[in-house]
Amino acid sequence: MSDLLVLAAVPVPFVLAALAGAFTGGGTRRWFGRGENQRAEAQAAKDAAAAAFYELDTAQRDLRISIETITAVDDSPAARKAVSDFAALGQRIDHVSHDYITAVDAHDLDRDDLEAAAASRARSELTRAKTELERAKGDLDRFAQGLGPLLRTAETQLARLAPAVERARQALLAASNALDAVRAAGLRADDLAARLAALAPELTKLNQGAGQHGVPETIQRADHVLRAAEAVRGEAERLPATAADIDRRLVSLRTRAEAITTRTEGVAPVLSELRRRYSAACWQDLQSVPEQAARSVEQAEAKLKEARAAREAQRWPDALARLSTARALLNTTDEAVSAAGERLRRLDAVSHDQTGEIERTRFAVRDAQRLAMAGRNTPDPRHARPLDDAVARLDRAIAGLEGRHPDWWHFLTETEAVRQTAARVVQEIRGELGAGGG
Repeated sequence: MSDLLVLAAVPVPFVLAALAGAFTGGGTRRWFGRGENQRAEAQAAKDAAAAAFYELDTAQRDLRISIETITAVDDSPAARKAVSDFAALGQRIDHVSHDYITAVDAHDLDRDDLEAAAASRARSELTRAKTELERAKGDLDRFAQGLGPLLRTAETQLARLAPAVERARQALLAASNALDAVRAAGLRADDLAARLAALAPELTKLNQGAGQHGVPETIQRADHVLRAAEAVRGEAERLPATAADIDRRLVSLRTRAEAITTRTEGVAPVLSELRRRYSAACWQDLQSVPEQAARSVEQAEAKLKEARAAREAQRWPDALARLSTARALLNTTDEAVSAAGERLRRLDAVSHDQTGEIERTRFAVRDAQRLAMAGRNTPDPRHARPLDDAVARLDRAIAGLEGRHPDWWHFLTETEAVRQTAARVVQEIRGELGAGGG
């Protein structure tokens, strides 16, 4: 049989395969299968490395935003360390990213004549690059977790920033409107206007933003402006009432000064009665009351004139300060003038019958003694000693009444001192009982 007839008897697919083998030198079918498999594995490794590269790049971008958030708010050592550590991680990421890009550029997996060995090398290098990218991503994730406290603090600060600045601006607007209303009512409020004007530079810095002045500083500035503006607004809103109160106090203190002047005129007869009926020790300290009272009332009236002038000039703080001084002077004078009449009344009462004063004092001491002995066989020396001294002091005061011209005022001051001692011991005991019960 001829070669042609033999060939004709072979099935067509087998013939085509044999012809293909003849043109390529043989072995083509086996190589084709192994090469395409290597190419596919290399491509899969390339795709996996690309995905790892994308995930790492995305994570790094997100973390950079977190770092920028922290540095915008925090300049603490911990924040500076976080920045330094992130920079070090960035260098490592740059290195593994460079290795990945180099591996990608080194292998063209779309070449028709890609050899199996080349595809295998590509798969190996791309797989190694993916592993390093994933390892860097893991380190980046752990670093991001460690930033949690710093980031939460920074985000909280940033969340406060815009509302704080807006509240400060609204407070300034409210203060300005309150001042306008006060001026419309005919009140100048120059001091409040000056305080509000002093906040203008702070408002300028707020408007310049946290990018120029820092987030913590801007929040602190906003809080300061808010408090200062609210104080101005509050005082402006109270100013009409303040003006009315100043007017009322001017009239009231003027009337009181006139009344004290009238009462001062009655001190001289009281002193004359004291001198006539009691020893010098009972009234000597009151001798200067009329002159001191007259002088104090004169000083108070001068302060009232100054307060009136300040009120007319609408210098409200000055007016209030002068009124306070006048009131203090009149209070002191009132007490001194009253003291003379009260002294005469008390001396008359005790010289007529000292029994009530003595019994009242003894009762105070006995009450303290009973409390000191409550639940005890012997009193605490810290309590017993001052009470024993008080009893002795009372006995001496009573004995001092013997004689033709007793010092009644000394007697009254001594009994008062004894009662104060008893009251002090009672307070100490009750304080100790309270502490022990708590």
